[in-house]
Amino acid sequence: MSKTPTAPRVARPGPGEPADADTPKLLSGGNPRIAKGYGDAPVQAYIAAMPDWKRDVGCRLDALIESAVPDVRKAVKWNSPFYGVEDGVWFLSFHCFDRYVKVAFFRGASIDPMPPVGSKQKDVRYFHIAEDDQLDGARFSDWVKQAANLPGERM
Repeated sequence: MSKTPTAPRVARPGPGEPADADTPKLLSGGNPRIAKGYGDAPVQAYIAAMPDWKRDVGCRLDALIESAVPDVRKAVKWNSPFYGVEDGVWFLSFHCFDRYVKVAFFRGASIDPMPPVGSKQKDVRYFHIAEDDQLDGARFSDWVKQAANLPGERM
C-alpha cells in the first residue's frame, strides 16, 4: 500500500528572530541538516525541512519512489535521503541545491534511457529538478523501477 506523504511546513525565523532549537539548520543551497537515521521518519523530517518549492518536489519524489518500489528502505545519510531495496544498499538519493533538487541514480548509466546529467563517476547519472520544471512522473517512476532492480551501492 502506497501512501502520499504530507510533510508539515517548517516555520523559519524571520530576520533578527532567534532560531528555534528544533528547526533544522539549512546548509548551502538550502539543503537541510538532518541527523543520520534509518526509516521513514528521518526522510520525512528532511522533506519537511526542505525550503519553499523544494519541499513539494521532495514530497512528490518520495511518493513516486514509494509507489514504484512499495517495500523501499529509507535513510538519511550525509544530509540526503537515500532509498534502497535492502538494508545498507542504495539505488537513489536526492539533495537540495540553490536552483534545483539533484536526484542521483547510483547505477544510472544502466538505465534506459539514462537520466540526462552525467557524473565524474562512470555509473552515476543525475536528474535535476528546477522550480518551474514539470516532473514527468511516468518517466521518473520507470527510472526508479529500473534502478531498484540493479545492484545498489553499499554505503
